[in-house]
Amino acid sequence: MRILIADDHDLVREMMAAFLERDGNMQVTQSSSHDGAMRELRRAGPFELVLLDYLMPGMRGLEGLRRALAQSGGNPVALISGTAGRGIAEEALAAGAAGFLPKTMPARSLVNAVKFMAMGETYVPHGFMSGRDAPPSALSGLTPRERQVLEGLTRGKSNKEIAMDHGIREVTVKLHVKTLCRKLGARNRTQAAMMSRDQGPN
Repeated sequence: MRILIADDHDLVREMMAAFLERDGNMQVTQSSSHDGAMRELRRAGPFELVLLDYLMPGMRGLEGLRRALAQSGGNPVALISGTAGRGIAEEALAAGAAGFLPKTMPARSLVNAVKFMAMGETYVPHGFMSGRDAPPSALSGLTPRERQVLEGLTRGKSNKEIAMDHGIREVTVKLHVKTLCRKLGARNRTQAAMMSRDQGPN
């Protein structure tokens, strides 16, 4: 998977690249400006995902996002920022961004989010759009069966495989997935699995 990261803060950019490349399945190209990112898109694109710092030189707000989207060959482009809040995130998503990543994200969450967006999904950290962090006990409201189903989702299993593992009907698994997504505030099964991995054992 080829990723382009553009950020004028060298340390942040290099740390993010190191986290992603440590996964073993990602090749990261770096740029320190929006203009540099556009050159890389023309020279070596398309990339499976482009990450742009919201405040780096040349961005000019969301105009830089729009230019990158026009150059990305239809592949996803997301914003990263250490300061922008909910309003900017909402505007970015409305403009076509694949997601919005705060620079305070843990490394594991960053890797999961990048994979999620590269698959064509939209990612914003749980709780960010409401202006609050996700509660650490978000998983505590699940029933034992819902926890079993969520564990299966985290392992990438299908509804049929989860049903076979626990001796229940596939339609029952579907209902559990719908319920646990609602309880967790997850948009879909993939985000529910990511939230489970991010929060760790409960």
